[in-house]
Amino acid sequence: MEYRELGWTGLKVSAVSLGAWQFSESWGVLDYNLAKSIIEKAVNVGINFIDTAAVYGRGKSEEFVGRALKELGVKDKVLIATKLPGDFMNEYDVFKGTERSLKRLGVDIIDLMQVHWPPIWHNFPTCEYMRALERLVIMGKIRYIGLSDFPVELIESARQCLSVTDIVSIQIRYNLVERYAEKELIPYAEREGLAILAWSPIAKGALSGKYDSKNLPQFTDVRANDAVFHPENMAKLDVLINKLRELSQKYNKTPTQIALRWLLQYTPNVIPIPGAKSPQQVEENAGAADFILSLEDFLELDRISRSIRISYVTW
Repeated sequence: MEYRELGWTGLKVSAVSLGAWQFSESWGVLDYNLAKSIIEKAVNVGINFIDTAAVYGRGKSEEFVGRALKELGVKDKVLIATKLPGDFMNEYDVFKGTERSLKRLGVDIIDLMQVHWPPIWHNFPTCEYMRALERLVIMGKIRYIGLSDFPVELIESARQCLSVTDIVSIQIRYNLVERYAEKELIPYAEREGLAILAWSPIAKGALSGKYDSKNLPQFTDVRANDAVFHPENMAKLDVLINKLRELSQKYNKTPTQIALRWLLQYTPNVIPIPGAKSPQQVEENAGAADFILSLEDFLELDRISRSIRISYVTW
């Protein structure tokens, strides 16, 4: 496993880490024993960073992660990142929500607490919740602060509210077909020395090689209404999916591993956090960290990807 720095912290985390959204009704991994086996496999293949959130299963994901790490006896070997939703961003709820996350995770301190999204519906002042998070750092209840799904302007505003610490990471939707983050967010993170946690790094499975325009999935999970899987968009993806399949033969890797490897080579700041619904998928994801794409193949994927424009107007 390759390891990368988590922003300016000096901590080394697995280049491909584990997202835990799947431990929820949204993705359907509701069997604790299956969740535990996924986390056990992650630890065994060298993954030492797990990203979860309070809203994943309304606490279920945090409970599964905390319980599994305790039962496996590896709590001190794995860094835990979680997130408080924008709805919890008044000063009182920041403290209350953090207290509940600590209890569900079964830890005394959370390694990385992130704001899941800006509080766009409740008008909570930015400095109110950022200073509350900073107070929790001072109190020793969280180690570091991150922001998820924030535009650059709001990242800047949030950082200006902090007095004795700074954010260490931004979490963004980023994959080979959804690359808008390259316009502003990634250059900003590179300049500021922030870690980039890439969620949906294989476009929720669209880049796994399992699907194409002739084999459209019929999902009953969170992907059912995802624009990437709309027939109009999947037809555009065929050339990229076929290239991923071709390269998987060349490198003896899967299309998923090729797609993840491309992200890893785009910038050393990026840390993909793909989910996994089985131990086998964890092992597959981790396998993206042990090979290198040639410059020719990297550029060919870049060229094909840039020719694709996903439309989110699907109705």
